Amino acid sequence: MVAARRSFDGRLPLSSMTRLQGLLLDTEGEARFTIEFDRDSLQVPYVELKIEAELPLVCQRSLQRFLLPVSIAQRLGLVRDEAEEAGLPPDYEALLVPEDGMLRTAELVEDELVLAVPVVALSPGSEAVEREWPAQEEELAKANPFAGLASLKKN
Repeated sequence: MVAARRSFDGRLPLSSMTRLQGLLLDTEGEARFTIEFDRDSLQVPYVELKIEAELPLVCQRSLQRFLLPVSIAQRLGLVRDEAEEAGLPPDYEALLVPEDGMLRTAELVEDELVLAVPVVALSPGSEAVEREWPAQEEELAKANPFAGLASLKKN
């Protein structure tokens, strides 16, 4: 693929990505991807992966469903063993090529989408809830639960 400078376009339904499913509210939608194989000016083989998707998540502020737009452009340097990783240019991520030489595009796309899911999902435009919750008068009027212990201490 690298020598022929091949490129592929495709679509993957979110429902087909089992590792991603647990991070999403539902699996409606799909991911569109482009994958291009080539060599750079230093003759390093790479694959350029571009992904566009909208991930259905739950906003942790409003608890409402929202679609997180994801746009990924990642250049992965193809390496046969971990020792080759040190020779990659700094803007490349290493991608270890399996023994059989076959890359699984669906797994690459799913890996990148899993990494794109935020730890705390917040809908764009949702406002932070910053409010003080003062104690109510009846709570303040209640006796201190340790007041009885104070009388025992005096004896």
